[in-house]
Amino acid sequence: MINGFFPNSSFKRFFAIVPIACLFLVLPPLTLTSLNLGGTSSFFIGWLASFKLILFALGKGPLSSSPPLTLSRFVPLACFPIKFLTPDHEKSSFSAQRRQLATIITSDSVWHWSTKIGHLMKLLLLGFFVCVYKYKQCLHPKIVFLLYTLRIYFTLELWLVLVSAAVQFVFRIRLEFEQPFNDPHLATSLQDFWGKRWNLIVTNILRPTVYEPILSMSVQYMQPRLARCLAVMATFLVSGVMHELVFYTIGRAKPTGEVLSFFVLNRACLILEMGIKRSINRKYWLPQIVSRPLALTFVILTCFWLFLPPFLRNKADVKGCTEAMAFIEFVKHRRLVSPNFITCPLYA
Repeated sequence: MINGFFPNSSFKRFFAIVPIACLFLVLPPLTLTSLNLGGTSSFFIGWLASFKLILFALGKGPLSSSPPLTLSRFVPLACFPIKFLTPDHEKSSFSAQRRQLATIITSDSVWHWSTKIGHLMKLLLLGFFVCVYKYKQCLHPKIVFLLYTLRIYFTLELWLVLVSAAVQFVFRIRLEFEQPFNDPHLATSLQDFWGKRWNLIVTNILRPTVYEPILSMSVQYMQPRLARCLAVMATFLVSGVMHELVFYTIGRAKPTGEVLSFFVLNRACLILEMGIKRSINRKYWLPQIVSRPLALTFVILTCFWLFLPPFLRNKADVKGCTEAMAFIEFVKHRRLVSPNFITCPLYA
């Protein structure tokens, strides 16, 4: 049992675990130069695992469970965006399934199949984007940027789903995968987009590690409304710093602060949006047919301005393509070739 080493959430546990969390934070940027391995490990180990370990050191978070977790469950839960199905959960799920046998179709099955169809459609669209990239010189730069934005979104979601399936297969455990996205294109506001729809894995880990502690401390010295604004801004500031770290791992270039500025700007506008909603009463807010395109347009335009330029300037897209070609070469011919000696046909 992991908790057996430090049975209580004491200073002993804190000072023993925090150095490990800090090591996880800096290890991927210092050791990995591959875009796929470096970016993935920087997110899973450098971000998720280190933040979960900090919560564990304080006796909080998913790793601090009762009864204590075994090592075979502690490691995947620390590194990956998953939740274990408890026996009670499995039993209740089984009973619910038995009650639903008489029905022709259920809302759960509709959601299950719609999710699978959605993943298939995104996979097909990724293939379509690959074909379009051959003719990107003929397209408007903003169209190319939009394709890059959609490609990052689709790739991230499909990669997280694939990792979840691999974890379940390797560790032979029943688990529930944390859905990374919740139809972000349906967001009706910046608050809805960032809080309930986009990258929920990051939202779920930043809430207990940054937002809630800062809110609980600041509310003692200022008004609750100002305390919430401060906690919200701090959360996006930490998110921006962590994204800068991931981008550094991917591109190996000096951080410019553009990615951090993207998150700070969006958070400042989100706070402004929340203030406007409170001042005019929520029931007089814009209808969805207007608010949806406005919210998405703002996020996409700021992404074009601040988020994508460092990604493309570091040639992360070219690097990802050459690594994929090197992997295909290994699968087809059983030959290891460095991506540095491969030319991607899409960017030749």
